[in-house]
Amino acid sequence: MPTTLDYIRDLRLYQNKSGYRFSVDALLLYAFVNMTHVSQAADLGTGSGIIGLLLAKKYSRAKVRLVELQESLYRLAKKNAELNGLEDRVELILSDIKDLRGRLEPQCCDLVVSNPPFRKPSTGLLSEGEEKSVARHELKIQLPELVGAASYLLKGKGRFFMIFHPDRVLEVLDTLRANRLEPKRMRFVHNDIKSGSKIFLIESVRDGRPGLKIERPLCLYESEGVYTEEVRKMYGDR
Repeated sequence: MPTTLDYIRDLRLYQNKSGYRFSVDALLLYAFVNMTHVSQAADLGTGSGIIGLLLAKKYSRAKVRLVELQESLYRLAKKNAELNGLEDRVELILSDIKDLRGRLEPQCCDLVVSNPPFRKPSTGLLSEGEEKSVARHELKIQLPELVGAASYLLKGKGRFFMIFHPDRVLEVLDTLRANRLEPKRMRFVHNDIKSGSKIFLIESVRDGRPGLKIERPLCLYESEGVYTEEVRKMYGDR
């Protein structure tokens, strides 16, 4: 499949030209991670590697595991780790997230992130092409399986950061708590100040104490086609 070479912040990234490509969601999730120190991290469903690689740049001493089911995206993520000189700290794992219990040690991470498929197959049109469809719709994994894997990987007080669709916010909260992940921080994302939320970010802590903070809304655009200053900073613009 033909690829393009794209630049995001201080990262160079190959992406399949007509396959799954990252969106602003990846930057939103990366920017939402606010941990001071990270030693072991995992990006579940890494795609071409953007979030995990950005985190590897941010936490320069951390070992980061990028987990991807689709071989085409796994190969791209591996290539991108090498392209950015991160192959010594970034491990690529070609695996179904549901199978990680047989491949990785329990409680091996203090940080887990995921930008998962959040549309059920019965809702909306499936994306054109298998690579896009699997990345955006719950064809290969469902929410309880994803959250269960994150809980398995996290140490006590480790943190799980995820981005998801607001239509399923109650389902997300229930699923996290059922897997010993206590929701601690949420932020709803809107296109602009006049629109409803299109997506939300959530942080949870394994075996954490109850107490949920709702942060101020995040607006993507200040006018048509013009990102807000906050989003521009996420892209590395001044």
